This record gives sequence, structure tokens and C-alpha cells, in this order.
Amino acid sequence: MAMAKFGTDGIRGKAGEGALTPQTLTAIARSAGHYMRENAGAKHCVIGRDTRESGAAIQDALTAGFIAAGLDVTHVGVLPTPALAGSVDRLGADLGVMITASHNPWQDNGIKFFKAGGTKLSPKAERAIEAGLDGIGNAGQAGAVSVRHDAAQAYIDDLVAGFKSSDVSALKIVLDCANGAAFETAPAALRALGAMHLTVIGDKPDGRNINKDCGSTHTQLLSDRVLSAGADIGVALDGDADRLIMVDETGREIDGDQLLGFMARAAEESGTLKGGGIVATVMSNLGLERFLTERGLTLSRTAVGDKHVAARMREDGFNIGGEQSGHLLLTDYGATGDGTLAAIAVLSALADMSAPASRALSVFTPVAQKLVNVRYKGESPMQRPDFQAAIAAANKEMGEAGRILVRASGTEPLIRIMAESDDDSLVDSLTTRLAEIIKP
Repeated sequence: MAMAKFGTDGIRGKAGEGALTPQTLTAIARSAGHYMRENAGAKHCVIGRDTRESGAAIQDALTAGFIAAGLDVTHVGVLPTPALAGSVDRLGADLGVMITASHNPWQDNGIKFFKAGGTKLSPKAERAIEAGLDGIGNAGQAGAVSVRHDAAQAYIDDLVAGFKSSDVSALKIVLDCANGAAFETAPAALRALGAMHLTVIGDKPDGRNINKDCGSTHTQLLSDRVLSAGADIGVALDGDADRLIMVDETGREIDGDQLLGFMARAAEESGTLKGGGIVATVMSNLGLERFLTERGLTLSRTAVGDKHVAARMREDGFNIGGEQSGHLLLTDYGATGDGTLAAIAVLSALADMSAPASRALSVFTPVAQKLVNVRYKGESPMQRPDFQAAIAAANKEMGEAGRILVRASGTEPLIRIMAESDDDSLVDSLTTRLAEIIKP
């Protein structure tokens, strides 16, 4: 049996291979169900999925494992990840599983676990589930399986309730649903909030077109549609709708860092910002940190992954956090990253401003930043002394001029090399030098 390895955000890989074979998936669910039953008294699990064609088979395999562990299982169908997370409490469950590979192509899939409260499992719980794959037997009494068809509407109702005083009717919006999990819920929520001039793209999933040349990782289509429609703003979600990237009226992409800065400023001005700043990861641009510092606010940095952001927010009392990639957390409204929720928050604030999106959402000047992803085979280069020495030399050369961050991907055999500085040439030379050491 393949070893299930939790990465930055759950377990992910090629559908039908490795940890995502039916046998291993059933073992994962059995181990997770046993762990949650023994340590949290769990009795009930909720399972949702995105639009990938492999989702139904993975759901069947997981269901077999959970009922063998004695948990009742409720299927809620195609839902955004944050909707599934909210369904755990909404349905009185103890555990939730979202079947998704987020922004990855259709051939991939994966699973994300949520506990009561809509938060992700701890690293301790993940390690315990991994350790129990081969040693957990069936429970004495199998659980039951049921289906709910109202989870999507309940999620839409919650989104609308949080912003019922907002009026976005004047905005001309293009929404890209990435042919993913929010293809129905996101348009419905925006229309319920009064969006009268809404164009929707990426809303015809066929099981294989999720994230394909669309969504938050491929914004050219959205940019083109914003320009051709003369729209005020474009909204791009990813396959499971926990990320948000926007496009202004000029067709320019607005990343998560700019959106964090925008929301932080708006919350500070309205007196609703908590924690004296926001939480972001080590990947967020130095320009965002400078912008916040100038306003007397804090940028509290965490490791990459929205679960780390969420944990810091809970620990230190922040209510805004996220990642440059578009995972944005507004914990006054929900416990996990939610692209649709974040879009509504930004659109609501933008609707009250006279400035166009190109000016309103460009809150700081980014420092030159370059990210290089280098694929490797065999042992991780992070274990090699020569590569560690090269990283140390690059940091010494960068000095106080900026930052260098080198890390292994949590989901793929990649080394991610990031450098940022006011000196563009230094950024280019250092990332190129480090990447060359890895390349075979």
C-alpha cells in the first residue's frame, strides 16, 4: 500500500495512483475515522467534492473507510471547499472531507480534512492518520450513509447574510468560476447581493476542464473578457474556490497581497481590524510589509499554507490573513480561506468608492520578486550540503537589500526559489544561480 503523505494542504496526487488508489483511500478514511472517534468522539463525517471526474470514485472509497470505522457519512455533492468546511458544524458533524486538488489540473485529485469549527486538522492528527494506515481494523458496527441536497443553498444564504447591507448593483463584474466547485454557488451569491451586470465564465464543468486556461492561475481569459465587456472588475476563483485573484478594469491582475493590503486598510479605517495588523506567509511581498508598517500595522508571517495562517490568526487574535496566491481568510465570517467570500468583501468595499479598481486595489508598490520552481528527481536538493552552502552564500550577498526564501513544495517534487529586492538584477542573478545548482 502506498504511503499517504500529508503536504502543505492535505493529500494530493494523480487520481488512481499512489495514495489515491481506492485501497489506500479506504485505509486513509478508516485511519482518520478511528483517530477522530477515539480522540474526539467523532460519529459523523461530511464529504464534498469539486467537479473532477475522479471525485465520485474517491468519494466511494473514502465512504467505505469511514463507515468501516463506525462513522456515519453524509454526501453533500459538489461544493466549494469553504462550504464543505462550514457544513461540518451546520450538519452537526465531527469531521469533513473535501475531495479536490484545488488549482491543479483535472488529472490530479486529493483530500482535505476539516474538524468541527471548520478548521483543518493539526499536524499531530495528520501524523497519527499516516501511522494508522496498516494497523486499523474495522469498528464493531458500520456507519450509515445519507445524502443532503441543501448544503449549497445554505452556504449561499450564509454569504448573503454576512453582507446583506451591501449594494454591488452598479458594478459591472466578470466572474470566472474555473469550471470548478463554485460554478453555481458563486454566481448565485453575487446575484442575491444585487449584481445586475454579471458575466459568468468558467461555469460549464465537464470533469476535465477544471482550471484549464481559466481561473485564478490562468487569468488571461478573464482579463480579455473584462476588457471586451468594459467591466469594472474581474473575479477569478480556483477549482475548489478557496482562492481569489482579481483583474482590474485595465485587465491587470491583482494578487492576494494587494487584496490583503486593500482589506487591511478598509478594516483599519472602519475600526474593524483586529490584532493590530494581518497575517501572511513568508511568500508575501516585502512591499506589503512596508505598506503596513507605514500605517503602524503588523505583518505577522507564517510558513506557507493557509492552515498556518489560520492557526496564527486564532492564536493572536487577527481577523484578516492570507497568501499571495489568493487564499484569503476573513475569520469574522468564516474559519477557512474562501474566494467567494473575499470577493464579496472586496466588491462591497469597492462599490462604496468613487475610484476605479485600478487605483483602489493597487495599495502598495511591489518590490521586485521572482519565484523559480525547479523540478528534481530522487533525493531532495534541500538535503545536499552544496545546495545549503549556496543558499547561505546567496543570503550573504543579498544582505539587507531584500529576502531569499528557498523551500521544498509540499505537494510536488519541486524546489521553490524566491528572491525579492529593490535591485532587480540581484533578484535575477541569485535565483538563476540557485536554480542552476538543482538542474540535472
